[in-house]
Amino acid sequence: MSFPILLFAAGLGTRMGDMVADKPKPLIKVGGKTLIDHALDFTEIAPIRQRVVNLHYKADMIRDHLAGTDILLSDETDQLLETGGGLQNALSLLGKSPVATMNTDAVWHGPNPLETITKAWRDDMEALLLTVPRAQVSGHLGKGDFFHNEKGQLYRGPGDIYTGVQIIRTEALANIADTVFSMNIVWDQIAARGGLFGVRYDGQWCDVGQPSSIPLAEAMLHV
Repeated sequence: MSFPILLFAAGLGTRMGDMVADKPKPLIKVGGKTLIDHALDFTEIAPIRQRVVNLHYKADMIRDHLAGTDILLSDETDQLLETGGGLQNALSLLGKSPVATMNTDAVWHGPNPLETITKAWRDDMEALLLTVPRAQVSGHLGKGDFFHNEKGQLYRGPGDIYTGVQIIRTEALANIADTVFSMNIVWDQIAARGGLFGVRYDGQWCDVGQPSSIPLAEAMLHV
């Protein structure tokens, strides 16, 4: 089975401070490579059939960076739509459900996370989130997001960290009337129906959410 993918690149990156004064967060370099290119490298696999990137802050710089590729752009320059609204806005470019999404503010060391999640997808799932145990995480300030039950379903709590990678049936967005909203609203609705599942990443993951995360990520990558 193949999936289109939306890469989230529209955020303001305010926690990066002065580093985003002259560039958007996805163009910050870690180990000599931009964050968005770290993410895009993982998309070069057979199960990914179409790539879409959303844009808001310093959008023209990302447009220029991606010029000459086959990547489609979902424009949010007029209004930042958050994760759920951003996905909803990009549906006309993504095509048939289900779709994958991936944040562009993390660095990975280990298996291709998109291979992990696409292999784990099943037809009975409404959404599948890629999580990582806290012992395998660097740079993340949160306490944890989800626990897994014996069936692989997710429920809220300070357990695994959500890595920013998911596969979701976009029909789940149909009940959301707002234009600007978080994926958390959609996940809670799906979880209430028993359709929210998780798969664990077998590798190291670094959340590049603040400048202090960059040396942590580079040490994880051994660069």
